[in-house]
Amino acid sequence: MTSVSVTRGRRSFQIRTHLAGVTPGTYASRNEAGVSGSVTGSGYPPVVGEPVNPRYPGGMTSQKSPQTMKPATAAKKLGVLLDLTPAEFQEGVVSRDELNALQADPPEWLRELRRTGPHPRPVVAAKLGVSISGLARAGVMDPLTTDEIEALKEEFPEWLRRERNTHAEVQREAAELKAEKSEKAQRTQA
Repeated sequence: MTSVSVTRGRRSFQIRTHLAGVTPGTYASRNEAGVSGSVTGSGYPPVVGEPVNPRYPGGMTSQKSPQTMKPATAAKKLGVLLDLTPAEFQEGVVSRDELNALQADPPEWLRELRRTGPHPRPVVAAKLGVSISGLARAGVMDPLTTDEIEALKEEFPEWLRRERNTHAEVQREAAELKAEKSEKAQRTQA
């Protein structure tokens, strides 16, 4: 059974009689001033100039508040473990400007953590040339120091060889898919 939508009532009359180019809430008329009369009742003040929002009596400003993040997020973006950062870093919030300053000109504690570790799993995976999942499959769950990572590279166990090959193949497939997608986009634009 097919339902038929029937529009009834006052609102449907307004929709049917609305003319393009006419501000809703006003009547379409041609008077000498070219202004149509308001439908709003007499108890409402006329709108002149910029509307005033009573919630923001001073008006709204376009100033943006600085973007902040939790210390854990900042540590993750910096590629270090939060537990090894100084107490003042762990206790406060970090603004985007402070994070950019830390990345551009790292203090000694950050340079030392990046140089010797222990490193979080994403950094360990990148240094070994494997995925984070590959580390998990190999049973590497703890952060590793730079010396431990270098020892693994020298030892080059079977799991590292296998995971590097897997990671390289996945990267190659992703690059091929990206190339195919860009070719397809170029063909559709031409």
